[in-house]
Amino acid sequence: METYTLVAIVTILALLLYFVMSLRVGQGRTKYGVVAPAITGHPEFERLFRVHANTLEWMVIFLPSLWLFALYWNDRLAAAIGVVWIVGRWLYMTGYSKAASARSTGFGIQALAAGVLMFGALGKIIWVAVKVGV
Repeated sequence: METYTLVAIVTILALLLYFVMSLRVGQGRTKYGVVAPAITGHPEFERLFRVHANTLEWMVIFLPSLWLFALYWNDRLAAAIGVVWIVGRWLYMTGYSKAASARSTGFGIQALAAGVLMFGALGKIIWVAVKVGV
């Protein structure tokens, strides 16, 4: 039985990064005086909020793709690509927090990693379906 331990670790690391982003939004609300439910106000807060929201938008692509890639290809390779996604998200967070124009590198890295996972999984799923005659 395969355990997928590495992908499970990467999943938890991605969730921890998202948790950190959540804390940063809360700190930003206090620091910049943006009272909930408002999501606009100080530009510094708005960037923290967008990093958090954009990461959630991408996690619905990343997490299923990560697991499907691991199931249909390989746990280690999926985990390695998942780490690249996390690094990209970290770079996106740190860059965007400084200036909106500094988010592109991190965004590109994570988008590429997510795309490899998603289209890699899709390709293998189709290949398996054709092979078994589904």
